Amino acid sequence: MLTRRHFLSLSLLSGGASLLRAAEFLPQSVTFKGVDKFRQVVAQAVAGNWAALPMGARVAQFGQALRGIKYVGWTLEIDDRIESPSANFMGLDCWTFFEISLGLARMIGRRRSAYSPSDLLREIEETRYRGGVCRGNYLDRIHYLDEWYSDNAARGNIRNVTREVGPVVRLTGRGNDEMSLNPKLYRYLRANPVLVPLLRQLEARLEKVPFDFIPKDQVAACESRIQSGDIIGIVTNRAHVYCSHVGLALRTGDGACHFMHASATYKKVVVDKTIHEYLNSVKSHAGIVVGRPRG
Repeated sequence: MLTRRHFLSLSLLSGGASLLRAAEFLPQSVTFKGVDKFRQVVAQAVAGNWAALPMGARVAQFGQALRGIKYVGWTLEIDDRIESPSANFMGLDCWTFFEISLGLARMIGRRRSAYSPSDLLREIEETRYRGGVCRGNYLDRIHYLDEWYSDNAARGNIRNVTREVGPVVRLTGRGNDEMSLNPKLYRYLRANPVLVPLLRQLEARLEKVPFDFIPKDQVAACESRIQSGDIIGIVTNRAHVYCSHVGLALRTGDGACHFMHASATYKKVVVDKTIHEYLNSVKSHAGIVVGRPRG
């Protein structure tokens, strides 16, 4: 028998229940951490007129402004039941690093006299959730990077420029079911096991979507076509998932294109090796996909 909580979860997943935004259910003291750092970064952006920069350069500027923030995993798992747009400037993982950089760039482009945490949370909702809407359900969130690219490209938030950057191959013969196979790793799934079969339905749909990427042995030759602020998804050789990591491209003064990311190795946000050197340094990395932010 379904509990009332599980019925609400199923109703929200189907779109048949309340359309209230999740931000109305969780207080901002829970959904937003590091307000002082947020204000510092925004003040820097306003003083430097970053809003006038092209979108990709703007994303890269914010990425650099987040350098040094410590790496912290699982920062999106903030409740046992209610899903909500959130931001944590006290600790970032690879997903929240690129996502907050992108959200800040989108936010600052909407010129206003002052910016608040709520402004950033609205931008994060637009890109983090399927169709740009969070209704409070965990499965409103896009959990797999391959879907993030396709969903945000379809809505005009990015362009998937992978084929424009370099030669691609199609990923075949692999499932995309890492989360449903390991539900105990995820706070919401542990607390709401009824969501696991529903998640598996979403995963099965994703497995039917063609997924193309640039193999890592081709990246050095085409790296010159990658721009600062491009969102670089790292495709993996591991089973049960297509992408295992993500970061931003950063072109430096010497013309090289580096990988900027929240690194579990360095325990903080860093500007790392060039993209192709980074790929070659990890045996399980198979290649990249490239998303270009749109202003």
